[in-house]
Amino acid sequence: MSTPNAKLKSKSNKLRRSTAEISRWLHIYLSMFSFAIVLFFSVTGLTLNHQEWLPEKSDVQEQKAKLNVAWVNPTDTSKIAKLEVVEHLRNTHGIKGQLNDFRIDEREISISFQGPGYTADVFVDRETGDYDLTETRMGWMAVVNDLHKGRDTGKSWAWVIDLSAIFMIFISATGLILLLFLKKRKTTGLLLALIGLAISYGIYYFLT
Repeated sequence: MSTPNAKLKSKSNKLRRSTAEISRWLHIYLSMFSFAIVLFFSVTGLTLNHQEWLPEKSDVQEQKAKLNVAWVNPTDTSKIAKLEVVEHLRNTHGIKGQLNDFRIDEREISISFQGPGYTADVFVDRETGDYDLTETRMGWMAVVNDLHKGRDTGKSWAWVIDLSAIFMIFISATGLILLLFLKKRKTTGLLLALIGLAISYGIYYFLT
């Protein structure tokens, strides 16, 4: 007959095996699933810190055109047709990026669009509806660097960054859990983790 202690030990062993199996499964498949995005953020971390490695020239294009003056010249600035102006600019010139600023002055309206590696600035004369558009495209490295930083990328990419962070947390946590089940390597592994943590803190402390 098995004793209560034996039953308790058996349950404990089953729980340990189950925890190890689940952690291994999560670690392997989350690592594979998030491989591309983790690699992307690793590579762009380097390009962000070393932009001189692949210098790029910006492509700047300037255009002049005219808006419906009734959209921009009301004395009451709250009646200026912001939506119509923005949609006209997007449809006419294929402007990309998010609307970053729509500023109304007494004589002029300034509108700014921004996206990864991209800016578009528009200056509108309120009396005539004439406007100047300047678009700047900064090349693929600027695009991926802005994606890394989450700059002007919109809510969809913000979700990608959040999910990537969650995946990396799970990968790190499950890797640590797996290490705890490796009796011969647990002590060395934990020691290396502490050394890495201490080095990271030391770099931060002495360089900031």
